[in-house]
Amino acid sequence: MMAKKEVSVEERLRALYDLQLIDSRVDEIRNVRGELPLEVRDLEDDVAGLNTRLEKLNDSLETIDEEIKSKKNLIEESKALISKYSEQQKNVRNNREYNSLTKEVEFQELEIQLAEKHIKEFKVQIEQKKEVITETKDKLKDRSAHLKHKKGELNEILKETEKEEKALIAKSEEFQTKIEDRLVKAYHRIRNNVKNGLAVVAIERGASGGSFFTIPPQVQVEIASRKKVITDEHSGRILVDAALAEEEKVKMAKLFAKLS
Repeated sequence: MMAKKEVSVEERLRALYDLQLIDSRVDEIRNVRGELPLEVRDLEDDVAGLNTRLEKLNDSLETIDEEIKSKKNLIEESKALISKYSEQQKNVRNNREYNSLTKEVEFQELEIQLAEKHIKEFKVQIEQKKEVITETKDKLKDRSAHLKHKKGELNEILKETEKEEKALIAKSEEFQTKIEDRLVKAYHRIRNNVKNGLAVVAIERGASGGSFFTIPPQVQVEIASRKKVITDEHSGRILVDAALAEEEKVKMAKLFAKLS
């Protein structure tokens, strides 16, 4: 692996600030997308869940239909047995046989009553499930329409920004090669620890960018001399002077214009 070319502190500071501008631009693009990818994922989960629920409800209806058919078959069988036993009663030889057949008829009549009761209960269940199916279908239609809309929004944003984002990420990696590993690691560590992702900031009105803590005049002079990398004692951010920051902003604006 080739060693990185020795660069001056000023060149490092410029490269660091350029890297910050590139990464901040990527952050802006991702902020535009915001919560949309998560919203789309949640809606996709909702739609999948509702489809699964509909499948289970329809399977349940089929099972109940089979149960009703089974009970109807049982009724027909019981009716056939009643007819058979009634016919046999005409040819009995004694009361014991007659009473035995009467009990069989009564048992089959009870079987029919029980089966009819179950059929009624199953029909009530069918109506209840059909209501739930209608509600679920309405909800699914609503969620699917919402998902389509959100996907459209996301795809539009991705279409507008994907190319630029990829190009910026490649540039970020390229600029990192201009800075020694120690500084790159420090940059990423600071960037991960601060809320807005700003690891390198310019001095603004005597304070570090985005901070209310004043930088002592002597330190401001050192920063402006660009002889060493100086960090803000309060936030840990790397500091650059306003003139350098302005020059790099102009330079990077031209780069961003080409990439967008």
